[in-house]
Amino acid sequence: SSFDKMCYDMKMQRDDMSDDLHAHGSRELVKDEYVADNQVHVGDRQRKMAEAVSAELSVPSFLDLKAGSSMISDGSANTCAGKKLDSPNVPCVELEVAPQAGANVTVGYLGKLDVGDLTPNTNAYYKSKMCPVNVHWHLGTEHYSVGEYDEGGDGPHGNVGRPDWADRERALAEGEVQDGFRCHHYDETDPKFTTPYEWKHCVGMEVGETYEVHWPHSAVGACGTVDQFQTPFYDGVFCGLDMKTFLTLKPQDIASAVGVHGQIFTVVNDDSYFYSDMMRGMIIDEDRGMGQDVTHYTGSTTGDSRSNEVCSAYSPVTWQVDRKCHMISASSFDKMCYDMKMQRDDMSDDLHAHGSRELVDHKYSANNHVFDPVNRRNNLRG
Repeated sequence: SSFDKMCYDMKMQRDDMSDDLHAHGSRELVKDEYVADNQVHVGDRQRKMAEAVSAELSVPSFLDLKAGSSMISDGSANTCAGKKLDSPNVPCVELEVAPQAGANVTVGYLGKLDVGDLTPNTNAYYKSKMCPVNVHWHLGTEHYSVGEYDEGGDGPHGNVGRPDWADRERALAEGEVQDGFRCHHYDETDPKFTTPYEWKHCVGMEVGETYEVHWPHSAVGACGTVDQFQTPFYDGVFCGLDMKTFLTLKPQDIASAVGVHGQIFTVVNDDSYFYSDMMRGMIIDEDRGMGQDVTHYTGSTTGDSRSNEVCSAYSPVTWQVDRKCHMISASSFDKMCYDMKMQRDDMSDDLHAHGSRELVDHKYSANNHVFDPVNRRNNLRG
């Protein structure tokens, strides 16, 4: 079943891998005189778990097989469990230079918080030996991009207005999460925005809505192992770091080693917008303009427990945010949720949309934004 799952994953790639779906012939054993003298012998390593399939296949399902597997089902073997370094939220006025997110990422915008020589990591994260350690998303957008996701967008339940930096808070019904801005794609007369989708793995999602997806990356994550993806994401970000070492790091050290990809989507019920692998980071597709216009800046962790009065102490981290909003099929999200269920760590707390932080005030937004034009984009995914 492990081999058959791998072959399914191969079929899900853009390139046609059908010529590798069978066993190839083996070369005869190489003679000693043709073998290098630089072999290094290492201990056996548990192989990184392959990416999961988009839906339940034949019985027993891959999820059932995971539950019975001695290799990946034992949560007590998770090397990143409980590795979050606790830094509670603090009143924003008590922070010195701790830039916040999500910010305005429109070309030309600079915040009013002077961060000195602090710069965002503008390299592809994998070039800085960083890997994605989590994926989660927010209802509406936390970032703001004029003409793409702003107060002029729309969705099945409308939009939010531009903040007045005094009182954007609104009364929330019990169980409701605070939402953010919407994209401009939604059209109530077009069935791809209104036809319900039968969700099998994601929770509480809706066709036509806007979601901001975040992929936290870390240079001290359990990269390339079965424990790479974690919920909460802090366990993955800090997996290989203790508090004593953390306290020796300078702000630039952190901003260069911890980063987040942010990309905004409107969900449609149209499989011509299907993408098979949303787990590993921002989608890069030049033909569709995805991941081509990116703003880099230093900020913080986000979420609706923070505001312009209560700030995140997890700062500074690099943000790389796609300034464009894209349509993505509901099946793409559901496939990602299936992939999340296949990880060793229990990621069920990230299978739904989280609340959105209000747009960060100018005075808490860094003045170090870097704007990448289309012709400078490199592959952001490792």
